[in-house]
Amino acid sequence: MTVEHPQPGEPRRPHGPRDPGDAWVVAPDGTQYWGRFGAAGLLALDPQRGVLLQHRVLWSHFGGTWALPGGARHQGETAPDAALRESHEEAGVPAAAITPRLISVFDLGYWSYATLVGDVTAPFEPAIGDPESVELAWTPVDQVESRPLHPGFAASWARLRGLLGVRPVVVVDAANVVGSVPDGWWKDRAGAAQRLIGRLGVLACAGVPAAALDLPEHTWFPEWVVVVEGRARGVADAGGVTVVRASGSGDDAIAEQAARLTASGHAVTVVTSDRGLAARVTDAGANVRGTRWLLDQLD
Repeated sequence: MTVEHPQPGEPRRPHGPRDPGDAWVVAPDGTQYWGRFGAAGLLALDPQRGVLLQHRVLWSHFGGTWALPGGARHQGETAPDAALRESHEEAGVPAAAITPRLISVFDLGYWSYATLVGDVTAPFEPAIGDPESVELAWTPVDQVESRPLHPGFAASWARLRGLLGVRPVVVVDAANVVGSVPDGWWKDRAGAAQRLIGRLGVLACAGVPAAALDLPEHTWFPEWVVVVEGRARGVADAGGVTVVRASGSGDDAIAEQAARLTASGHAVTVVTSDRGLAARVTDAGANVRGTRWLLDQLD
């Protein structure tokens, strides 16, 4: 097995063969960008400690600056997978400790950089895992700009910082959504609700296009809350989805969830085609999408 040695200023790995994505892309003006298939990085946000930053070793591209852990994407690799892989290799970030919030993409057409913003839901201590880092440090959000930043990160930081307080959540009127599709739900309401919850779990992992939520950037990973009532209350919980079992009126439970989540600072979208319920949750500060909107996301 032949191991290629890096050129001066080129990112490198401690061992192993070069991946096909580990190569420069040269722009029409001669500027070089690392990653034949683009690159990705992780903005890990810890609620107590701030943002995880990497102090880049001097021989690296823009050495001596601070940036996010990240690097070249592999061929066919998704942006979230690349960001989590690179941050694990460089900083020991455990993927299970990160809950994705959004993806921001800087796209030049011939090269792109995707930033995965993720919330730290299980505290961890970062550890240098390759020669590209001098040190790693949790940095309070209001102190990030006090460090000498990598030019690319510096250019995107103000925009990304403005999004750190945006926490979207989608509250789903399960009875209304299930009832909009003639698939035999009237014979087995619990089964129909369970199928919907399973599909929402898949969507929770894939994310929703930003435009579908009237939010900026590329993709968001909202929290999902599904309210069930009546015979559907026997559904099982599912990963990525919070199930609320209404003890009485499902509409009342949905209105309560919308009011509570809005009051806690979330950007709330309620999925229902019930006009009366839509008026109630709009008064509480939530946005409303019809059942067709959700079905389109699930297709």
